[in-house]
Amino acid sequence: MDKKKILIVCRGFYPMNSPRSFRATELAKEFARQGHDVTVLTPKNYEVHPKLEEKFGFKIKDLGQPKFPDIKISKNKLLHYPSRALNRLLSLFFEYPSIELMWLVKKALKNENGYDLLISIAVPYPIHWGVAWARNEKHKIAKTWVADCGDPYYGQENDSFKVPFYFKYIEKWFCRKADFITVPTEGAVNGYFPEFHNKIKIIPQGFKFEEYQFEASEQKNTKPTFAYAGMFIPGRRDPKEFIEYLLSMDKDFEFHIYTGTKQLVEKYIPDSKGKILVHDVIARDEILKKLNQMDFVVNFENVGNKQTPSKLIDYAILKKPILSIKTEQLDKENVLKFLNGDYSGQYIVENVDQYRIENVCSKFLELV
Repeated sequence: MDKKKILIVCRGFYPMNSPRSFRATELAKEFARQGHDVTVLTPKNYEVHPKLEEKFGFKIKDLGQPKFPDIKISKNKLLHYPSRALNRLLSLFFEYPSIELMWLVKKALKNENGYDLLISIAVPYPIHWGVAWARNEKHKIAKTWVADCGDPYYGQENDSFKVPFYFKYIEKWFCRKADFITVPTEGAVNGYFPEFHNKIKIIPQGFKFEEYQFEASEQKNTKPTFAYAGMFIPGRRDPKEFIEYLLSMDKDFEFHIYTGTKQLVEKYIPDSKGKILVHDVIARDEILKKLNQMDFVVNFENVGNKQTPSKLIDYAILKKPILSIKTEQLDKENVLKFLNGDYSGQYIVENVDQYRIENVCSKFLELV
């Protein structure tokens, strides 16, 4: 094997619980397992990360902890909406507080050089911007820079507001400087400016399947029991029509929801009489154990085809039937079938082996 020197730059890394954290962590672990010299540049957790370094054999260098404070949304009735508006406006127009990462990355890369492969991971996108700022002809840092993107930035479809026009110049700037741009699905390509499509490669999210195998649950549910794990977006990844239809039927069931956007579903709890159960977000290992006890799992589809929920990979690993819901296009007949134990209309995740981390890492190495 040709040993490579690899640098991964990211904001999210274990134990952070997010798809981009999973991306960075799984890549680092697998590259190290394959014998490559791996360095991760991320805000270092000095309690957790040393154990991870020892176990897997990669190095973690401290990017530094961001100091820009989050704008906390007040629980006071008078201040709630003003604080929420301020939070949204600063994020939308200035990419605040994530913009600080641009400076942190540039500073941290000043003395980094001699790598075969540099993978920067967004979101947040200022990670890419910081690499673009630091990298030039005299200081290339690595032979190949791959800007890995989960969701499109300027061309996204599922936020409530369009990114301001001036960010397109920043996006084009970093895209020009990157050697390759990687996206998880074919549909995501259209979220980027056409002049960069020749740089885009499709490399999906990846996991070590053997680490997430669970025995079939011996527990037999006495009523249809199903779950959704993920975020909601009003008018896009919206549970309203689905939940209201469920509650309109005279059927017994349990719908477990694990989400960080509880405000969109909590109002249904009182009328559900125990049928709707809303939980906090929990660690990936734990949520997979919970999902393994369900009869089936629910996916709320994004608008358009540029963004695909990564939770579908988890669902596929568990081999649970997937009920896929389109906002404002509810297939009531299929929902009823699922409640009656008929999963013939389930969503099928194609070519599951493409999500094996061994295959994902091979695709990145082909770009060197």
